[in-house]
Amino acid sequence: MTLDEIRQMAVALRQRMKSVVVGQDEAVSLLIMALLTEGHVLLEGLPGVAKTLMARSFASVLSLDFKRIQFTPDLMPGDVLGTSLFDFNSGRFTLTRGPIFTQILLADEINRTPPKTQSALLEAMQERSVTLEGQSHSLGDGFMVIATQNPIEQEGTYPLPEAQLDRFLFKVQVGYPSREDEFTLVMLHGNTAGQVNVGARITEPVATLEHVRAARRTIRALQLSQPMVGYVVDVVRATREHPALLAGASPRAATMLATAVRTLAALEGRDYGIPDDVKQLAVPALAHRLVLRPGAEMEGMTAETVIRQILERVPAPR
Repeated sequence: MTLDEIRQMAVALRQRMKSVVVGQDEAVSLLIMALLTEGHVLLEGLPGVAKTLMARSFASVLSLDFKRIQFTPDLMPGDVLGTSLFDFNSGRFTLTRGPIFTQILLADEINRTPPKTQSALLEAMQERSVTLEGQSHSLGDGFMVIATQNPIEQEGTYPLPEAQLDRFLFKVQVGYPSREDEFTLVMLHGNTAGQVNVGARITEPVATLEHVRAARRTIRALQLSQPMVGYVVDVVRATREHPALLAGASPRAATMLATAVRTLAALEGRDYGIPDDVKQLAVPALAHRLVLRPGAEMEGMTAETVIRQILERVPAPR
């Protein structure tokens, strides 16, 4: 697949998504980037801003299998991964696969379940496989987690552990649409009494997993220049030295950010990355991995503020 074909595919995906999801263009673009980068996305926002609808529509426009897990305080790891059940007819245990065996997995309200169940996703998100009864089961290269969560200050939620957050390529803040977008949204869906019928609006997929694989092969062949790699590394390392932070971003974050930069370049028809790519992706790729010092939080500092300070201080290659 050529760079121009990748760009055209992304444009078509965005346009088709707009037929269902209105006013969330940035979130949709980051979902496309994450899929091509083989990453996962965490969507954070208040109820009713189309997080679940976005994930369901995204699977439909790509003709990918979709499953949804509603995370609750009593959900157990076996409810996610599956379990072995005894078959009285055969006298043997048989594996019953859980909903994690899919392509697009919506982990809905992931922060409403305790860390024990949240951790059931760790191996799947990193290795794209699940170990059950000592045997490894592949989830395939189409596997992607789109998790949603309400803001942490909401009642009945559990903050995601750092190991879990580090496996998300992007964390996207999903806010309220503009008045114009909300007007369009109500005109589009205001006559429905419940969940929007995605299938009725997206009757044909824009792309398939084969198209995604072809695009990924092209993106893997792209190489960042040494100055650009150095810039990514310097930005990530600066998070570990910032006085407002208890913990900075990991080497995994540097690798994932560099890969996302190559993907963004490809989506814009370029075979090279530029510093503006890093600046555009730094907040969604790094902010959720940073741990602020309590004093910095009391002073009103945020992870986003820290990243923007770092981007201003770290010299970009020319």
